[in-house]
Amino acid sequence: MRKLWGGAFRKATDEIAWEFGRSVAGDLTLWEEEIEVSIVHAQMLGRVGTLSSDEATDITRALTDIRAAGPEAVDELAQQCEDIHDLVERALYDRVGAIAGKLHTGRSRNDLIAASTCLWLRRRCDELITDINALQRALLDRAESHLDDLLPGYTHMQRAQPITLGFHLLAHFWMLQRDVDRMRFVKDACSACPLGSAALAGTSFPLDRQFVASELGFDAPTQNALDTVSNRDFVADAIHACAMLLQHLSRLAHEFVLWSTQEYGFVTLDEAYSTGSSIMPQKRNPDFAELIRGRASRAIANWTQLMATMKGLPLGYNRDQQDDKPPLFESMELAFECLRLMEGMVTTAVWNLAKMKAACEGGFTGATALADALAARGVPFREAHEIVGGLIRQCEEKGLALQDLERDALRELLPDWDLDLQSVLDPSAQVAARQTYGGTGEVRQQLKRAREILGESERGSQRDSVK
Repeated sequence: MRKLWGGAFRKATDEIAWEFGRSVAGDLTLWEEEIEVSIVHAQMLGRVGTLSSDEATDITRALTDIRAAGPEAVDELAQQCEDIHDLVERALYDRVGAIAGKLHTGRSRNDLIAASTCLWLRRRCDELITDINALQRALLDRAESHLDDLLPGYTHMQRAQPITLGFHLLAHFWMLQRDVDRMRFVKDACSACPLGSAALAGTSFPLDRQFVASELGFDAPTQNALDTVSNRDFVADAIHACAMLLQHLSRLAHEFVLWSTQEYGFVTLDEAYSTGSSIMPQKRNPDFAELIRGRASRAIANWTQLMATMKGLPLGYNRDQQDDKPPLFESMELAFECLRLMEGMVTTAVWNLAKMKAACEGGFTGATALADALAARGVPFREAHEIVGGLIRQCEEKGLALQDLERDALRELLPDWDLDLQSVLDPSAQVAARQTYGGTGEVRQQLKRAREILGESERGSQRDSVK
């Protein structure tokens, strides 16, 4: 079968080399976008007179039929093709004959693949934002149900200060909001249409690039043909955004893994998101949370892979760039899968509120509150910190928690200060006292702000998808 590029060659491509360079199987992800770009290109060629009206109509109609039939209809043909461009053109030849060869006028595979990938990515950004919003909504719903339910806050994996489960879940909401912002940036990075740049220098044919950009939903054509075919920043941005998203999901997944252990016992994952052991009948394993944690590594590796590929390339298209799509497709698919899994886990998780509360009431999680109480009475905070540190040391020697100290014992240890220790150390009172913007004491206002932002994000995503 004749190749798209073999006119000047006397020798057939080595069979191993041919198979090594083929990308058609992975390219089929771009089926819809590849053909849509070709349809608009054909319509534009008809508008500027490069194709006759009948030729443009025949090609457009045939491409529309090929797209509707799907890649399955050309599966046998695909086995012989180098890439998706080759496949679509051959399928078009089968339907309209020699005029299929006119479709490639004024374009190259270099600008065509960039345009198809940009278009595909713009659409996936909207879909991914929708799925991020769904997980955010699940987090807000659970947070609203547990705004006042105590949970230890940790630093260095040591109990630090009492917070609430609602406050903790809201932290994950805001983390995901940055992922929404990153995906919007990625979509903006794909806002210029590459088609019409040709191989690297534009073309002598009178293309209407503004028409093509508008018809495909781009804001404008790209500015420089050489930069256009060289550019894979938008792919790197997308893979980086996915890596950050997976890193965030991995952190939540790790908390589920940790907190579902008997040692913590804060949460029980639903059986639909757990597995058992083939040998130990009692086991309920958080396998899917662990898999999310593991697959985040693949997303991170994909970003590293593309950056390493691009770092040494001179301007112009280089075949190395063909390897941008496997990591892009995998990272996006991982993002979709992990988001949907995590939404299910968050929605169905059962929290052990009594155990969480008990973990806040023992030990020394109120130490900061006690130091703050002394500082509020005029003691320099550094001195208050040292006083409370000494108090903790004495409690440890006696095997006591701070809450175990009686008023008389406290007066003996802190003779100059009359403090209602139980009131100061009450975890709920500590949570309520931290009224600074973003603190535990204003969690209801934070929930309201999050609801408003989520509503705006969802409405914005709907508007973008209609565009």
